[in-house]
Amino acid sequence: MPRPQILILNGPNLNLLGKRQPEIYGHDTLEGVEAACAALAEAAGARIALRQSNSEADLIGWIHEARETAAGIVINPAAFTHTSVAILDALNAFEGPVIEVHVSNVHRRESFRHHSYVSLRAEGVIAGCGVQGYELALARVLRLIGL
Repeated sequence: MPRPQILILNGPNLNLLGKRQPEIYGHDTLEGVEAACAALAEAAGARIALRQSNSEADLIGWIHEARETAAGIVINPAAFTHTSVAILDALNAFEGPVIEVHVSNVHRRESFRHHSYVSLRAEGVIAGCGVQGYELALARVLRLIGL
């Protein structure tokens, strides 16, 4: 039986994780996040596909694909969190669990960051735990799918 796949999606500017505003986002990179999550998934009998795009259309396309390929989604929509009804609509068409992640504590930042469209669909939200939030979110998705 094939191992279930968890899709880990990252929105705009997360390709600069570890380089951009390290006082807010830290020094860890997306490559490090991928390695840590891959190890966690492997230990649970699952696998991950981690993707990042600065394009809303790419993220929506990958969510659509996930309907056929993924058991769950971990998503850090970044700035699209606060603006994208289209990502919310795509997530609403996905039947598996969704956990929203933010590296920083968005509730301690500018007021416009306090609203999330994605939260309307997510089973849970993890914010302010640094890149460890990805592992926490993945662990939750794994639990929700029975692993």
